[in-house]
Amino acid sequence: MRYLRYVAIGDSQTEGLNDGDDRTGYRGWADRLAETLAAREPDFRYANLAVRGHLTGRIRAEQAGAALALEPDLVTVMAGVNDLIRPGFDARAVTADLEAMYADFTASGARVVAFTFPDVGKIAPLVRHLRPKLVDFNARIRAAARRHDVVLVDTFPHSVTTDPRLWSGDRIHASPLGHARIAAAVAEALALPDADTSWTAPLPPLPPVPQWHRARAEATWAATFLGPWVVRRLRGRSSADGRIAKRPRLEPIRTNEHP
Repeated sequence: MRYLRYVAIGDSQTEGLNDGDDRTGYRGWADRLAETLAAREPDFRYANLAVRGHLTGRIRAEQAGAALALEPDLVTVMAGVNDLIRPGFDARAVTADLEAMYADFTASGARVVAFTFPDVGKIAPLVRHLRPKLVDFNARIRAAARRHDVVLVDTFPHSVTTDPRLWSGDRIHASPLGHARIAAAVAEALALPDADTSWTAPLPPLPPVPQWHRARAEATWAATFLGPWVVRRLRGRSSADGRIAKRPRLEPIRTNEHP
């Protein structure tokens, strides 16, 4: 299929956090995918409505309708992790919001891409208690994707998706290499020319890490990232406060747009 009007919706991962910075701008896997599509289609246009911190219900309420109004022929929907990590996560309700978006976008004629999520327990051992919830949530996403003929990027089965080199120091956002792998995974799922399964290939083995070093790394992560996140939640603050979409309109994207 030809894709000329691509709209990405979601949270910080789709916004592109940690693939760039606030000064240079964030690239991210969706921008990388758009660059691949733009190289094939001179009339290609791209919008990215994702905003960091958004929960799935807010993505549906604030991004989905705006995305439909742009009349896309390709939509990516990556959402749910911000819900999963909060107390009181309701997998049924979050999946219902996702499925409603899948249904609306497919009914409009757009090709829809959805995602499962990697094993959080292997990425951040201190939150491995969330793994059963993630396994159940992923199963619900797979079922919803099948019901609506949605293209699914199933990351969970592939061990490379938990390699620390694919994640930034906060263990929440992908590193530049991680974003590149996600873009390649979507290209392969869409059967784009020259795409293949190489995104699933393991990286060279890392040297062994002493147990004391791992323990220190976990303590540092908890103090630097987990603790401040908990404090923000208790104060009712969100990384979404004051944020707007970085590309609210369908516009051309240049392959050299990012440094």
